Amino acid sequence: MVSSTPSSVTSTARGSLPPTRNPRTQRLKLLAILLVCAAPVILSYLMYYVFPPVGRTNFGELIEPQRPVPELKLSQPDGTPYAFKALLGQWVILHIDAGACEAACISKLYALRQQRTMTGKDRDRIDRVWLVNDTTAPDAAMLEREYAGTLVLRADAAQLQTLFPAGPGRSLRDYLYIIDPLGNLMMRFPADGEPARIRKDIGRLLKASRVG
Repeated sequence: MVSSTPSSVTSTARGSLPPTRNPRTQRLKLLAILLVCAAPVILSYLMYYVFPPVGRTNFGELIEPQRPVPELKLSQPDGTPYAFKALLGQWVILHIDAGACEAACISKLYALRQQRTMTGKDRDRIDRVWLVNDTTAPDAAMLEREYAGTLVLRADAAQLQTLFPAGPGRSLRDYLYIIDPLGNLMMRFPADGEPARIRKDIGRLLKASRVG
């Protein structure tokens, strides 16, 4: 008589194998997770720029297309490398200028400090960054005395030129730029613009999004 044991064992073994995962299903699940994470920031953009309340005029200029900030070649003043991804999760307001930091640069440092202060209870959601685009060493004593809390990083000028947009007849030094908590360069303000109007725009943006 032929034993049925082998076929039973085979059947049992086959039945114990885990189901094969569908790669397409896995990709869709991953995409859904990413959309859920990005949804608050995307919604804030829509509320702020696409469907603003009637009669409201925005001072800031939305950068289109929005672009993720790549892993910039950055270093701290002492030469220690700095990973830009360390800033993810915060709103970043930054400016770009030479290390000598003449009058216009000082005005931007002051503007960054004031913009953060004037956001009130939301100020801890904002990081201030100065990207130095040459080899001149900033005045460390002045920064510590007047602008403590501003993160100073040296960056590659050519790389900045390809990433940060400037209008006709303008340079990167003429703007304050905003990077969202997901690491996207998303808007800019004229550095010599009215501080109150800049503050209102930043305040509305923070109110529209609870991310960061």
